[in-house]
Amino acid sequence: MASPSSFWSKAFRDAIKSGVFIAKIYCFLHVTTNHLGFMAYAYGPSMTPTLHSSGNVLLAERITKRSQKPSRGDIVVIRSSENPNKTPIKRVIGIEGDRISFVIDPRKNDQSETIVVPKGHVFVQGDYMHNSRDSRNFGPIPYGLIQGRVLWRVWPFQDFGPLKPTLT
Repeated sequence: MASPSSFWSKAFRDAIKSGVFIAKIYCFLHVTTNHLGFMAYAYGPSMTPTLHSSGNVLLAERITKRSQKPSRGDIVVIRSSENPNKTPIKRVIGIEGDRISFVIDPRKNDQSETIVVPKGHVFVQGDYMHNSRDSRNFGPIPYGLIQGRVLWRVWPFQDFGPLKPTLT
């Protein structure tokens, strides 16, 4: 029969091994989501018809966030300037230096405005401009608020695949 001290030493070794394993998994997930890519959830009508209004799970990457500026047509995940807890998904319509003309509120009238996108900013807009809060409402977004670029639609499965940059 094993002594009580050997029981506790074995239990201690097993606990340490389990703790190290959990720490390794946590470190892997932390590095992956903060430096490589992450899953984003998009719902609502603002990106219709590209994304379903009932909800999409998307894979976004962070690698080019630091090395390459977004291009026109890219779908990006941004940190909301109005509510930092929200991460809306929009399409880049204009990059720094572009002159953008847009209809301010297409539901009410056809009054338009033209702006030049400032240095270090992008102009983002939802694909369904009749029901989207975007740069027309809150202005151009600084590069620092861009969390990542959407690469793939993961859910719903029938539409699984890459999302290519396009201008709609």
